[in-house]
Amino acid sequence: MNLEDRVAKAVKFFWKTRTQQHDRQGAATGRKDAGNRGAVTGGMHLGGFIRLLTEILTDAGLPDTTLHTSTTTLPGYFRPTKNWDLVVVVDGMLLASIEFKAHVGPSFGNNFNNRVEEAIGNALDLLTAYRHGRFKPSQRPWLGWFMLLEDDPKSTAPIRVDEPHFSVFQEFRESSYAGRYELFCERLLRERLYDGACLILSDKARGLKGRFIEPNPEFSFLTFATSLSAHAMAYAQLRRK
Repeated sequence: MNLEDRVAKAVKFFWKTRTQQHDRQGAATGRKDAGNRGAVTGGMHLGGFIRLLTEILTDAGLPDTTLHTSTTTLPGYFRPTKNWDLVVVVDGMLLASIEFKAHVGPSFGNNFNNRVEEAIGNALDLLTAYRHGRFKPSQRPWLGWFMLLEDDPKSTAPIRVDEPHFSVFQEFRESSYAGRYELFCERLLRERLYDGACLILSDKARGLKGRFIEPNPEFSFLTFATSLSAHAMAYAQLRRK
């Protein structure tokens, strides 16, 4: 199975799991959370992508025991700890740390800023802790940020911005939430807050068939996974010397 087929399988798992969680939530009480909260609070709907990356990392030469998806707590600098989604610790060194996020409607506006602030804060916190020696003898860890955004008219239509006192950057004017996430991924990499960023768009109807869109090849899963795999492979080769 090639990588595109494996990503399609993970997309299908996401929508299937999310739908099942939403349907099951409230079955015992006869009540359901408002909106999509039942699906959100259900948990591991992005597990297919996490499993796929662990497979890629083992193919790169890392032992299974170095890949952590449950014990993922890492120290920070501005707060004591943060739980990541996938952490790679080899020979007592932090090799990589990755966060997986999804953004599904109906509330795109309220959650976009939260996702952005969270991603920036997580990277700043961990990298500052690294600069202050918290992960010695680790080299700079590879940081990754993954986003699956619902492909919906509300996420792809242009939206206005408020500019009561100062002008925003031109590229934000009339951009959609999908466009803003693309800009965000670009700036995460340009500012070296993250080493890899991935943006996938998918809607429920087509996603249940494994279909998805990658709006920018720079933030494709292939680019994301290749960068991480190369980082892991280089260390795996170093361990064998």
